[in-house]
Amino acid sequence: ACERCRCHSEDTRTAILYTLLSQSRASCGPAQQRCLCHQRRTVCLRTPHITCQAASDVLVKTVSFMKNLPSFQLLPRDDQLLLLDSCWAPLFLLGLVQEMVTFEVMETPAPSMLKKILLDGQSKQQEPERMQPTLAAVQRLQCCLNTFWSLDLSPKEYAYLKGAILFNPDVPGLRASLYIESLQREAQSALQEVLRPLHPEEQGRFARTLLITSTLKSIPPALITDLFFRPVIGNADIVELIAEMFYEISSRQPAP
Repeated sequence: ACERCRCHSEDTRTAILYTLLSQSRASCGPAQQRCLCHQRRTVCLRTPHITCQAASDVLVKTVSFMKNLPSFQLLPRDDQLLLLDSCWAPLFLLGLVQEMVTFEVMETPAPSMLKKILLDGQSKQQEPERMQPTLAAVQRLQCCLNTFWSLDLSPKEYAYLKGAILFNPDVPGLRASLYIESLQREAQSALQEVLRPLHPEEQGRFARTLLITSTLKSIPPALITDLFFRPVIGNADIVELIAEMFYEISSRQPAP
């Protein structure tokens, strides 16, 4: 349940700035009005210097995992790029789980009414402000991570799960989709073989593990980028940076 919306605080009726701002907002659509209800409040990392470094380390390990897979290296370059684009986010989240990366967020301060009024004319000529992560979205992400931690996976389970995520034959535009599908089945079969001796009493663990893994794909890559990487990379394209990391291409050199 949401807390009482602070947009309707009792003191705003007599505030001059609020009156001026209300007149300015009257011409805006509902989507442009900032709601401060609990679940929709925007948030940012409480310790970005620590969390962003940990996230960067996980991303490097994620790229190294893909780079060290001979079967991935054998794929056509276009297929590699499609899989990188489609699968980096869930692979990164699985890396956060494996590395036990935890983080806290805090509410992003609401923009000053005076600043908004003074810059209103200028903001119309500038690019719209980038959307900040909401508390509800971050809580959903943390719930996914907590659910994964409850599985207490072994290193081999993580490795085969990453393979099952990476080799996704359903990505549109793949040239070697049949080969990729066979690689996914191989990874899933290996995962099942590992689970049997490790958890003989849990017959449904394989299906449960795959089900929980599928929740990672529901987390928007934009949320991951804005939360963990935007403070470091600014407006750069995260997928382009990942591709450069994978192919060891300097940002000053064109791709071959």
